[in-house]
Amino acid sequence: MHSKSDVRDWFPSEDGSLLQRKRIMELIEQMISGVDELKNPEAVNLKGEKRRDGDFYGQLVAQSQIPYEGAPMKEVNAELLQLLHGHPYHTKYFFTNILPMASIPGILGMLSAMLVNGNNLWDVYGPAGAEAEVRVMAMMSKLVGYDAGTSGGYTTWGGQGAIFSGLRIAIAKYDPNALKHGVPDNLYAFCSELAHYSLFKSMEASGIGSDHLIKVKALSDSSMDVADLRCKLAAVAVGGGVPVYIVATTGTTDAMGIDNVLQIRTVAEEFSKQFGLPCPHIHADSALGGFFAVFNDYDLEKNTQQFSPGVIGMLTSIQEKMRHLSLADSMCFDFQKLGQTPYVSSLFLLKNAADLGLLELDADETPYVGHRGYGEYHTGYTLECSRMASSISMYSSLLAFGVEGYQRLLAQFLEVNLQFRERLVAEIPEADIANPDNPGISTLIRIYPPDGPRFAEEIGGSSSWGVIERNNQLNERLFEKLGKHRDRMFFGDTKKHLLVKTVEGRQIPLYVSKFFVISPHTQPEHVPEIVHYLKECITQVCEQFVYQ
Repeated sequence: MHSKSDVRDWFPSEDGSLLQRKRIMELIEQMISGVDELKNPEAVNLKGEKRRDGDFYGQLVAQSQIPYEGAPMKEVNAELLQLLHGHPYHTKYFFTNILPMASIPGILGMLSAMLVNGNNLWDVYGPAGAEAEVRVMAMMSKLVGYDAGTSGGYTTWGGQGAIFSGLRIAIAKYDPNALKHGVPDNLYAFCSELAHYSLFKSMEASGIGSDHLIKVKALSDSSMDVADLRCKLAAVAVGGGVPVYIVATTGTTDAMGIDNVLQIRTVAEEFSKQFGLPCPHIHADSALGGFFAVFNDYDLEKNTQQFSPGVIGMLTSIQEKMRHLSLADSMCFDFQKLGQTPYVSSLFLLKNAADLGLLELDADETPYVGHRGYGEYHTGYTLECSRMASSISMYSSLLAFGVEGYQRLLAQFLEVNLQFRERLVAEIPEADIANPDNPGISTLIRIYPPDGPRFAEEIGGSSSWGVIERNNQLNERLFEKLGKHRDRMFFGDTKKHLLVKTVEGRQIPLYVSKFFVISPHTQPEHVPEIVHYLKECITQVCEQFVYQ
């Protein structure tokens, strides 16, 4: 061990020093045991209170400055543990959407990446990350039905990065000079009205502009209405516009709706022939739902894993749509979601890797990397320059879980959600399931007053704007009720589900609460308690609400 003043004390050793390794392991043990001491399996948040109301963040600004002399790491660890006080944790009562627990394989993979801290920009700088990235791309390509010999891609900063990458390629495929000369002003993109807002941001960032993003109607199962897509593609072309990008959401954030990529591909190709335009680039936003592709080859009749009949029924519907993923030109897998890896670890996968060449910078623009006599893997086509080797975490998880492991985990989520729905219908008459046609890991809950129209009438267009707005207010009260006690059970909510037409011809979204099965610690036997708690909250909200 070096003296206190030796700067090497802050770093892992260069020679595998046992003393330095022991010191690091003691610090890791301090962190892990410290977090374990904060855990409360009967609640959601870690122990400790943080009052973030009032001028909490303003006080942080006033109090925070870099100390002149650094503190011992054990003291720093104690400060870090203080940060975690009151932090949400993935107990059996954690069911808000898309915030999964990082698995042990995922954590160890990320630790492996951090120990060498390679830059995944180039295999000379990050050979481990580059190798893992190629392996993961091949694994996922084969899973969805791509030809791994011609597909490609890279890890990026979440589903947003993948959608933006797909848009960049779509623009370059239509106009290869756009990267240098600027984006033409007549390009358009299309997505479902229930698609994630990341495409909206990508349209802004690309320079096309969000006014050129065309929202397509959604059906009652939250999937894209391909008939409306056909009409809107034609309308844009007749007006002199060029559709270049279609995002098919294969697992919506709220309802787990799955767009039919086969139908979207058919409509896009028919449009292309009719108007003599290139077929738009189709990106499957499978950031959430893509992992259900592990069931694409699962024999539902043999059912070797002996999933319940209810789960097999859900998988039948999911499998029917997810097996068409390979018809998309590109897609995304957010391993930080159902892949169970730490943030941020997303994979952008491209059917034809040669398309990446459309985004490649000239050799003289990248003097630091690539185009050398050594190092074969460089990624000058990414928006990122420096890239973390999150591929190692993905690789670790794929090896540890395997297809069978992911199947068991996702089937458990499906089973819990199935039993939740059955209990909800049987025990809470004030509640309707607002995504009844969506098998998956999410249930959207909408509550109603004792008389008046319910969900079926609202989506059928026979309710007035005033009635739906009143129902929205009632559901917002439930948001507030559940939100005040989210340390007990952590539900989600949204104010935008299924834009519906009123009798006046206006459109209005439906407010819903969300039960999203995402924690491996939520088991079917916990469902009765969860529904009982939800029933108490709904009863109190309905009793206190003044109906107009």
